[in-house]
Amino acid sequence: MSKKIIFILFSAIVFFSTITHANESDQVSTNSDDFKTTTVEDEIFDPFEPVNRAIFSFNNVADRIVLEPIAKGYKKLPSPMQSGINNFLSNLRAPLVVVNQVLQGQGENAIQSSGRFIVNSTIGIFGLFDVAEKIGLEEKEEDFGQTLATWGVGDGFYIVLPLFGPSNIRDTTGMLMTMVSDPINAYAVSEGEAWLVPMRTAVNAVDQRSKIIDEVNALRDNSVDYYAAVRSSYYQNRKAAIANVDDSELTPLPLISIEFE
Repeated sequence: MSKKIIFILFSAIVFFSTITHANESDQVSTNSDDFKTTTVEDEIFDPFEPVNRAIFSFNNVADRIVLEPIAKGYKKLPSPMQSGINNFLSNLRAPLVVVNQVLQGQGENAIQSSGRFIVNSTIGIFGLFDVAEKIGLEEKEEDFGQTLATWGVGDGFYIVLPLFGPSNIRDTTGMLMTMVSDPINAYAVSEGEAWLVPMRTAVNAVDQRSKIIDEVNALRDNSVDYYAAVRSSYYQNRKAAIANVDDSELTPLPLISIEFE
């Protein structure tokens, strides 16, 4: 019975999640040079490219039909409501961020992130308000994929996951580690509220997708090879995240992927 529940949960999560992979740009001024591939492309090992391209096409269609329209509707919500949802989801990720910071030897960051979680979960009313940011506790993102990279684990080959989008062997392993270790999801399941897990993932997908509507359209409309451009975008952003590059220095290409969270 438990295996059946896990299978149903995973299927629901896969369906609702990574439709987050491509689309939007009506208001972005760009030219073709903005989306040329770089030397990063030469370093990407993509032995299953034909299969990846087929999955990528499916994801793109699913995004256009389902996620993009929902994300557009989400963008019409009052700004304070969008901020509250984003803050709440970010706060739910905090415990695993702390775990990964500890595993990477980032003691100071782990203390700061723990402080953020405590402040926002209490004074910030379960994370709806980012009070911690106002007192100097900045948000930092870390995941198991980054942790494995810090430990010296290589990328492995590039893969496109159905609905979850661009990834590689290391980051997919990291995603699976998140699935089995997330304390919030584990608590929901233990309390008989397993439906909250796919719901959380779906809302997170919409929230993330709404932030890159214009950027994704620009990437699609101006790329000679959209698949290659997304692949390059994924690797550039992941390399920057692993190196803890400041957000202001990140590549402008959108990270078209979604975490299981």
